Amino acid sequence: MRRRFDWPAYAEAAVTVVIITGVAWAARSLLASADLIMLYLLGIMVVAVRQGRGPSLLASVLSVAAFDFFFVSPYFTFAVSDIRYTLTFLVMFVVALLISGLTARMRAQAETARQREQRTAALYAMSRELASTRGVDALLDIAARHIAEVFSSQVVPLLPDGSRRLAPFPGVAAQFELDAGELAAAQSAYDRRQPAGHGTPDHPSTSAFYLPLLASRGPVGVIGLRPANRHVFRDPGQLHQLETFANQTALAIERAQLADEAQEVRLRIEAERLRNTLLSSVSHDLKTPLAAITGAASTLLEEGARLDPGTRQELLESVHEEAERLTRLVQNLLEMTRLESGALELRKEWHSIEEVIGAALSRLGKRLAGRSIYTRVPADLPLVTMDDVLIEQVLVNLLDNALKYTPPGSPISIIATATDRAVTVEVADRGPGLPPGEEARIFDKFYRGAAPTTRGTGLGLAICRGVLRVHGGRIWAQNLPEGGVAFLFTLPITGAPPAVDTDG
Repeated sequence: MRRRFDWPAYAEAAVTVVIITGVAWAARSLLASADLIMLYLLGIMVVAVRQGRGPSLLASVLSVAAFDFFFVSPYFTFAVSDIRYTLTFLVMFVVALLISGLTARMRAQAETARQREQRTAALYAMSRELASTRGVDALLDIAARHIAEVFSSQVVPLLPDGSRRLAPFPGVAAQFELDAGELAAAQSAYDRRQPAGHGTPDHPSTSAFYLPLLASRGPVGVIGLRPANRHVFRDPGQLHQLETFANQTALAIERAQLADEAQEVRLRIEAERLRNTLLSSVSHDLKTPLAAITGAASTLLEEGARLDPGTRQELLESVHEEAERLTRLVQNLLEMTRLESGALELRKEWHSIEEVIGAALSRLGKRLAGRSIYTRVPADLPLVTMDDVLIEQVLVNLLDNALKYTPPGSPISIIATATDRAVTVEVADRGPGLPPGEEARIFDKFYRGAAPTTRGTGLGLAICRGVLRVHGGRIWAQNLPEGGVAFLFTLPITGAPPAVDTDG
């Protein structure tokens, strides 16, 4: 690209020589010829510092000419009467050239250092943002923004798919369009791990420059640049700086990919652990009721005619009881699966909490025989939007937990209260209570209380927490001062129930 001729810089060089000539003319009676030459050399150095090599060369020529015209006899002519002045002019011109060259080189080095400092600062800023960012799309967006600013380019990041074919990353807006030729150049840079595209032997006819993003495990993608100055990357310093930016981007992308892979591994390990825990927790609880049912059924089939009616009735009741226990176990497993997978659908309608409590007590009616059940539900308790089947299951699980962990015949109380924002239900027992520090752990999956002989999988309270969480409520446990433990859960009150037409 041809550089534009900088007329103002050359005009400044000429004006500087005119000013130096004026000063020298005014002081010609006080200064010797060597002093006048030093004034011109000072002016040449100022022009070189401010404007660079070309204007300083012009200032050198004009300075020699002005000194000859105004200060060397015969005056006001370029003729020289003393041949010794020819050597003076030559030395003055050579010294002027050396000063202008050295000064221009220092100026160029200072400019290069300034640009390097700016790019180093930009690289540090990009690295700092990349270090505090997660996600490949966010990382690529940061890298594309910084590279576009530093190198005055349009940028397109490309990542490979499962078949190692490159395509623009959908999470980052492409700053220029890619046709088949551009994609071929990018794919070549990715496959060969070498720059390709404009300015390189590989696909030189393309309009963009493609640089592979190389990480420790190989290329993770390609970044395409269409700079405003098409020849910018012919400068080795610029190309090295771009490679540094690309390396930082590649390492950040690799780190994000490794984090995603590690997360997948952790999920697989956790899933395997949960599967093993579930199998070990459920195997005994499945075999026990199945063995009881099988034994009772076998006895009835083989000895049914010789058994008295009372024994037959006990065996049938045992089959029914164990079948109900097995049903509850399977239901808990299914509910936990639905909660974990997010497939639980709520059918929320306006219901009275008193009716839900009554339904739960009816389901456990036979098991509650011999227990004193105390309920307190105010008559003016507001209706609540809820899935009544799920909330009934919560109450059943809490009551079942109280039956398992409290002595036979001990009382159980159910108390409901309300505020303007929520209804709170408390299920309290008079058992041994919870060990200190277990108030939160008992809601974890497969966690069971301290009673080793108690049958169960440790899913009931976890299901309660999951159901209430999807309702927008919460559940917690606390030991009672008088002994025992209370489980409390809340259901939010949202909106107002529909009006009832009493005339209808």
